[in-house]
Amino acid sequence: MFRNYLLIAWRNLLRYRTFTAINISGLAIGLATFLAILLYVTDELSYDRFHEKSDRIVRVVFEGTTDGGTINDAHVMPPVAPTLKATFPEVQEATRFRPGGNIRLVRDGQTLQDQSLAYVDSNFFRVFTLPFVSGDPATALLRPHSIVLSQKVAKDWFGATDPVGKTVLFKGWDTPMQVTGVLKDIPEHSHFQSDVLGSMADIADARSGSWMTSEYFTYLVLPEGYNYKKLEAKLPQVVAKHLGPQLEQAFHMSYAEFQKKGNRLGLYLQPLTDIHLHSHYGYDLSPAGDIRYVYIFSAIAVFMLLIACINFMNLSTASAARRAREVGIRKVLGSDRKELIRQFLFESLLLTGIALVLAALLVDLGLPLFRELSGKNLKFPLFTSPGSLAWLLGAGLLAGLLAGGYPALYLSSFQPVTVLKGRFSGKRGGLRSGLVVFQFFISGTLMICTLVVYRQLTFIQDKKLGYDREQVVVLPDTWALGNKENSYLNALRQDSRIVSVSRSGFLPAGPSGNNNFFLSPDQNPSQLVKTLRYEVDPAYIPTLGLQLAAGRNFSDAYRTDSSAVIVNETAARTFGWKGSALGHTVTNYPNNGERITLRVVGVVRDFHFRSLHEAISPLVMVLSRNSGPFILKLRAGDPTGVIERARAEWKALGVDQPFTYSFLNDRFTATYHAEQQTGLILAIFAGMTIFVASLGLFGLAAFTAQQRTKEIGVRKVLGASVTGIVGLLSRDFLRLVGIGFLVAVPLAWYVMSRWLEGFAYRTQVDVWVVASAGVLSLVIALATVGYESVRAALANPAKSLKSE
Repeated sequence: MFRNYLLIAWRNLLRYRTFTAINISGLAIGLATFLAILLYVTDELSYDRFHEKSDRIVRVVFEGTTDGGTINDAHVMPPVAPTLKATFPEVQEATRFRPGGNIRLVRDGQTLQDQSLAYVDSNFFRVFTLPFVSGDPATALLRPHSIVLSQKVAKDWFGATDPVGKTVLFKGWDTPMQVTGVLKDIPEHSHFQSDVLGSMADIADARSGSWMTSEYFTYLVLPEGYNYKKLEAKLPQVVAKHLGPQLEQAFHMSYAEFQKKGNRLGLYLQPLTDIHLHSHYGYDLSPAGDIRYVYIFSAIAVFMLLIACINFMNLSTASAARRAREVGIRKVLGSDRKELIRQFLFESLLLTGIALVLAALLVDLGLPLFRELSGKNLKFPLFTSPGSLAWLLGAGLLAGLLAGGYPALYLSSFQPVTVLKGRFSGKRGGLRSGLVVFQFFISGTLMICTLVVYRQLTFIQDKKLGYDREQVVVLPDTWALGNKENSYLNALRQDSRIVSVSRSGFLPAGPSGNNNFFLSPDQNPSQLVKTLRYEVDPAYIPTLGLQLAAGRNFSDAYRTDSSAVIVNETAARTFGWKGSALGHTVTNYPNNGERITLRVVGVVRDFHFRSLHEAISPLVMVLSRNSGPFILKLRAGDPTGVIERARAEWKALGVDQPFTYSFLNDRFTATYHAEQQTGLILAIFAGMTIFVASLGLFGLAAFTAQQRTKEIGVRKVLGASVTGIVGLLSRDFLRLVGIGFLVAVPLAWYVMSRWLEGFAYRTQVDVWVVASAGVLSLVIALATVGYESVRAALANPAKSLKSE
């Protein structure tokens, strides 16, 4: 029986080579796209799930609203962890993680460059599943001056020798650090990463009782099955009890008065497995993903597979007349419907199997490119994981049944008397029309979405930011110069190709220093405004090309500028200064209860110092002459020469830190790298979806042209033009494509409007964008159908009529 099924199936596949090729190609591309997206989605959903207690761990975050903006911080105050552990019995463990920046390990005179350091509490390994290669996780970080190395760092530094018990130095530190453990490298799918973990006992601030400072990422372990919202509902009382008195001391108003003015501060809980895809918090440990993209790509994967299966169904039912006589004869000879269904399902599964093999090859060949586009280390463990292979075969079986189920039922339902007397037409126009409409509904939606995403990314690149990002170079590691910093600065200033040099760690693009600054205008403590504080030197404003709306820049000629500030236009409005802001004062209330009053000497025009996802917030600049990254404004013409000169001067000073630099324009572009990657991936998958839909349309057009060969011949003999015949064959298909696109417009409009809401500064879903997508859809459909239509119209009518 199986041999008979295989023989019949193989003969039919070879007999109708064009339709076989279209079906296999469409299914292969659909399955390959489905698998590639599945790898991406699985990767995004796997973050932080490798921890044994992942479903019980929550992170404590800090949220609030005050005049001047919102507070959404992923880190909280030093005493939050011990306070919650002591207050609530449902908190089984509370631990903290504090980034320590990059350090250089020194041993026997050798230096290991730039290893990321973080400080953690001694119970950190009871909360997170981070297996040790050597050492005892229970005691590894109990004592000060103890560190745990990642397996990679231990291997690079100590080779095959167990480093536990050995001592190393941090470059520039006097205290030796003892290695007390080696842990396996933290998996890529973790929202925190570190090469070296140090003991929190080394951080004096970690024992502080201040509720006015933060920097501590805090995690809790809750009981199994416990709803974290119950604990979250109890946190306001903790904030009022501990933060309230300190806030009153700092700002001279009670916590109740603070709240009455519309301000809100509070602690909230975030499940560990939500951090990567659902986080909207600033200053997080790693760039967050976006659950919306997971939904979008998942939908594309499903729809792509559906479109490929619809192609199969359409072509199978459209060509039903070819096999009607076969079905009639086999039924007369005794075959029942179940046997025919098995036969046709076998043919479908055979074709799907071939497509599945091609899809696996396509994914394997295209994976390096997809890794580069997505920025992810995706793997396709087809032959290394039995589970993956079984899942792949299951997906192929599902696609085969989905694509071939209806055609099998339809073909097996033919009545022998009808088909053998030649009265069978094989028409299922309504169903096929509906499926074509559905295909181009999906294709049209993706086309509109792709154009809107591209337009928004172009809008970002072309937006006037209020500062000059061209010909600006950042040298981030100037701290390594030590007391040679001024010598290096003077050497750069002697280069005529450098317009100006500023020293500041506060940059409008890329990683930057940030510092919340709570101020009240004109010594009015009842009005508290959250601002950002930028510490800058007098060269900062001209170096970045910022424009002053009023007043003056900082200057060495004014000794009083140490107590002066420059505010942006948004800050001036938020402070309520309707006229000139010059001469007004702002007052800061440090945690020690003192007041620091600063006088406004200038107003800088608003500029975008954060992502365009966020609106411009109040900004205050204060004068600082501390060392920091160098910001160089270059003259146009020879940036490479300037970089090489800066590198040579760096080496001449004998600095052991490698010379590094970045262009401000590149830092700006990197800010939107995720959107750019997503937009490119969306465009590729949308293009593949349209191609597969067009492939099915091409097959239907070819079949229709063959079915109407004699009709076309008669029309040509009677004087019909090529244009008229092409219009006749194309009209119905173009109508279906148009209907599908019109149905797509509301959905695409809604989805893209919601996506654009994530940008404070955005373009719109304009009518011309939708119209362009519609015209493009019709052009693609016309090109697809037109090829077969023109070929049929140009055929010699004598060939089609001679058999009559």
